[in-house]
Amino acid sequence: MPVMQIGALGDIHGEFDTVHDIMGRHPEVPLWVQVGDIASNDGGYFAPRRPLYWIKGNNEDFDVIAEAIAGQPPAETLHYLPNGGVYAVGPWKVAALGGTFAPSWYHTSASMLPPSRGRRTASTQMKLGKSRDDKRRHFVRSEVLACKALTGIDLFLTHEAPRPFYPTGRRIDTGKTAINEVLTAMRPRLHLFGHHHEFTDSVRQGVRSIGLDLVTKSYLLIDADTFRCERIDT
Repeated sequence: MPVMQIGALGDIHGEFDTVHDIMGRHPEVPLWVQVGDIASNDGGYFAPRRPLYWIKGNNEDFDVIAEAIAGQPPAETLHYLPNGGVYAVGPWKVAALGGTFAPSWYHTSASMLPPSRGRRTASTQMKLGKSRDDKRRHFVRSEVLACKALTGIDLFLTHEAPRPFYPTGRRIDTGKTAINEVLTAMRPRLHLFGHHHEFTDSVRQGVRSIGLDLVTKSYLLIDADTFRCERIDT
């Protein structure tokens, strides 16, 4: 029997041609997962050549995400995974906690997170979600509790990192305790995250936890049965 592999991509940030090239190199890989921040800074999305299962980052058009939740995805091959649920992705059971942590909004209901109050700025230096001050980019406590109650999960996808996480050259721990709490309760076979654009491979709460590069740097191929991970330079 041939080995089934599933691909995993880090933050895309509008590098759609790179994703097409990666998928084109691996026609044997039937589907891919992704840890958020697909959109370009002008809010654009794309139609990948293979099914791509994605979670929200903070650099998204959250109106597009709202439409995806309502059953109108930006493309037939883009499958959005809302926070707190269990999803069948190939042979795996996958759970998601997309978005970033904000203490001032953590105890808000997800449905009450306010959308942007204005248009995107013209600046290409500021991330899309922040430029519109859209609070829907955050995850909230109720979603964390929903994730903690899940069992039998193969893959847990988050945008934020668990603690401790020190990005290269920094002395401040940018990881989030909520991620560690979910890992402790859920015990998935594998955890993948993005946001920091830096490849890391560690163990958190007894769970292998891999931080993914930007897609322009590298990506993963994962054995669907054994969860053996191969990092490939883009």
